[in-house]
Amino acid sequence: MQRTKTSSSTSLSFKIFVGMVIGVILGLLSVNFHFEQIIKDWIVPWGTIFLRLLKFVAVPLVIASLIKGICGLKNVERLSRLGFKTLGIYIVTTVCAIIIGISAVLLIKPGNFISDEKSAEFIQQYEQPAATEASVSGNSVGPLQFIVDIVPENIISAASNNSKMLQIIFIAIIFGIAIIIIGEEKTKTFTKLIDDLNVIILKIIDFIMVFAPIGVLALMAGLTVNYSGEADVFKALGMYAATVIIALLFISFVFYPILIKLFSKKKIGNFIKAMLPVQLLAFSTSSSAATLPLTIESAEKNLGISNETASFVLPVGVTINMDGTSCYQAVAAIFMAQVLGLDLSFTQILIIIATTTISSIGTPGIPGGSIVMLMIVLNSVGIPPEGLALIMGVDRPLDMLRTVVNVTGDTTVACMMDNSKREMCDA
Repeated sequence: MQRTKTSSSTSLSFKIFVGMVIGVILGLLSVNFHFEQIIKDWIVPWGTIFLRLLKFVAVPLVIASLIKGICGLKNVERLSRLGFKTLGIYIVTTVCAIIIGISAVLLIKPGNFISDEKSAEFIQQYEQPAATEASVSGNSVGPLQFIVDIVPENIISAASNNSKMLQIIFIAIIFGIAIIIIGEEKTKTFTKLIDDLNVIILKIIDFIMVFAPIGVLALMAGLTVNYSGEADVFKALGMYAATVIIALLFISFVFYPILIKLFSKKKIGNFIKAMLPVQLLAFSTSSSAATLPLTIESAEKNLGISNETASFVLPVGVTINMDGTSCYQAVAAIFMAQVLGLDLSFTQILIIIATTTISSIGTPGIPGGSIVMLMIVLNSVGIPPEGLALIMGVDRPLDMLRTVVNVTGDTTVACMMDNSKREMCDA
């Protein structure tokens, strides 16, 4: 079964890459042979359809995945204090990963590699969504207004508007907490409905990702036509990819080893050796869920982590710990803001940190799941989601790399928790 997933994921990666290349070539040919209008009339709409599909699935995905994820935390009761400590450390590592990503993108500023003229064209193209958000932001009357805005007045209104993702997250969290408090017996019908809805949404995402190569082709063709194949757009895109990679490598080879050294008795060399096959499978599948069986096996056999710790910490990590994904989402959001000439305030940076942390709980551990959840982050700070066209072409290889970081982070926390558990037992 694992082989099938790996093969399918690799095939999709190749198809998306081919779609990106064909889209660029088609756009360049249209510019050189002057059939740009054909591209705009007959190719670009397929990219628009792809973006609309991503928007269409965002709200139900957040509601189903987040409620399911929170309900799954009822297992915390089994491990009591150790369980809550695990959740706390997962949240801390996620926030640290986001801060690393934000620091990298603010330092490198990949969006500034686009010329002022091209940036102005982007701003003009997306001025209506940006202006709308600016108008909404202008209604703030105090420093706590952004917290007020998180609480919805109407559940139906919030769920019908993609720009109110923070309110949707709030609703899902409230539902999840209420379900845990009421108990599984009285809520089993509703939780079964949520489980079924989650399965259906994940299958719809599979459908959308099958369409992804065509969507990426159309988006890249339109992007090339709009900007006449000028190199600065693609230079900025390359710098964006480099920024994500630098941030992810820093997390993997600096941040995690420091945690292992400080909070675990495992040797860093042994940890890296044990993680290599897990990382290779994660890279090839782009799915932390598909990698989970091997992650648990490697943690127990190669790192000596107890079965009790591994069987709890690692599955919970697949559900809520997405360090690589959260880091990437923060970099992507700020990169798009830089390209569009949008100056994010300190409050908006805080919202990005909060949104990426919370949405990581609802990000499905499947290929392409994070690109859907990125819509939440963009909408939360008024960045037009149409800007996804800029990064979709290079998203797939970055998705593979951030999955590696996700599973490495899960095992890092498992090592820390196993050491903490042993110390508690010794005490």
